[in-house]
Amino acid sequence: MAAKPAEPGGDHMAGMFEIFNDEDSNFRFRITAPDGTVMATSRPFPDKQSAVAGIADVREYAGMGHITDLCLTPPGFTPQRPATPAALQPGNDLRCPSSRPAPYPWFHYTPTILSPN
Repeated sequence: MAAKPAEPGGDHMAGMFEIFNDEDSNFRFRITAPDGTVMATSRPFPDKQSAVAGIADVREYAGMGHITDLCLTPPGFTPQRPATPAALQPGNDLRCPSSRPAPYPWFHYTPTILSPN
């Protein structure tokens, strides 16, 4: 069952955990985005109770987990520092509230204007 998309102007709908049986009759879960896109699929579990416990573990451990980059870096590659947005440069008083919904329903963003001190 796919998640229904959030209505324009309504609350941001969070993704969904879906429990299902795979082709070997094991229990698995998948994490779907609000538009129904499958973002991740779990390992197989022997029973539904174990799959539900796996969902609880993902919620606890990955919600605000750190990102570890294990990718190989090409020789001679130097990461570029992103440019400072105009609103954060000293002397600017640009008010740029985001029109995008918060990435997580429990996270609320309040724009802050930095003043040059």
